[in-house]
Parts: sequence; structure tokens; C-alpha cells
Amino acid sequence: MKAKREYRRRADIEVRVLDALVDRSEEGMTVFELRSHVEADIDDLEAALANLKEDDLINAKTENGRTRIKPDERVIPDPDEQGEEPSIVDRIIDRLPL
Repeated sequence: MKAKREYRRRADIEVRVLDALVDRSEEGMTVFELRSHVEADIDDLEAALANLKEDDLINAKTENGRTRIKPDERVIPDPDEQGEEPSIVDRIIDRLPL
């Protein structure tokens, strides 16, 4: 599952982090799990997480001594929206470097 379209116009690594977190939105992910899913340098991942946290798009909570990161609910698409195919205009906009 991917993050909502309005949150996809961010740096590539931030979008990959959001997509990974949306896939596991119920249980969240640790930094190590994120790193393996996103395949990014730890410094780049740290910067992406800081930017997402600053924009309140992710939440971090410590449970049982482990910090788990979850996406904010507004980033998670509605189940009804998942089946919709993006229009050609949406695909063109997604490819433009904005």
C-alpha cells in the first residue's frame, strides 16, 4: 500500500519511508526494519525521519523498550481509494520534478 497522493511530492527517501510505514501501519516499524525496507544510508534515513516528524507525518512511541514508528492516520489511504487507478494527469504530475 502507498501513502496518499498528496504526501508523495516529497523527497524520494521520505516517500519510500511513508510507503513502508503505511504497509505496516498497525504495528509500526523500528529504525532497523525501516532501514532494511527503504535500503538507505542511516544518515539519509535519519534526515528523512526528522523531516517527516517535523511535519507531523509520523509518530514514534516506545513500547517494551523498543521505539516503533507509525505513520500519522492522515497519510494512510482509505480502503476505498486503494483500487482507484491514477489518471494520466496524476501520473504525469508524479513524474515531474517539483
